[in-house]
Amino acid sequence: MTTVAIFGAGSVGRALAERFVTAGIDARFGVRDAEATRGKLTGAIAQVPVMSTADAATGADMIVLAVPAAAAVDAARSAGSLTGQVVLDCTNPLRWDAGPVWAPPAEGSVTAQLAAAFPAARVVKGFNQFGAEIQRHPALAGGAADAFFAGDDAGAKALAMDLARQMGFTPRDAGPLRNAAVLENVAVLWIHLATVGGVGRNFAFRIDAQA
Repeated sequence: MTTVAIFGAGSVGRALAERFVTAGIDARFGVRDAEATRGKLTGAIAQVPVMSTADAATGADMIVLAVPAAAAVDAARSAGSLTGQVVLDCTNPLRWDAGPVWAPPAEGSVTAQLAAAFPAARVVKGFNQFGAEIQRHPALAGGAADAFFAGDDAGAKALAMDLARQMGFTPRDAGPLRNAAVLENVAVLWIHLATVGGVGRNFAFRIDAQA
């Protein structure tokens, strides 16, 4: 069984944890304040273990970063050694100006920033292209939501895509790590449509064949 350490217990972290639990995936939270986090966990995730980030990372097959984009590097650093560790970056660097605006770090994406900061880690971008509603329930009227993944480590990306498949998504290989910037912009489009675009949050992008 795959063991996933979720760093962050906000709306995204909790939604992913709920989906992991539903899919039979072993999940644990890694946070700074375990006691405060336990008070926020209800329903299906009430019994998900909560511990420090370093403890959560120990023995985990994957670290899922579900923290604000500006906190991603510090959160990853708190895990201790990341040599050989798969790190799945779910973050989006945004600011707001009458709608979402992409605001990447100098490296070009948060994922590239993480890869530069931790060259021995196996960094993948994914689960960032939709909101918590889809992370929690990937089924759409026309079929499963697509989940796109970008990264340079083929094995790490395959692990992330297999996890998505277990969760009920249709995983899609979005190419090398440089395309993490593209996926962050897909998130900008989703957020724009969900908010100022008036579509609402209960949708996701899905590749479908022409009839």
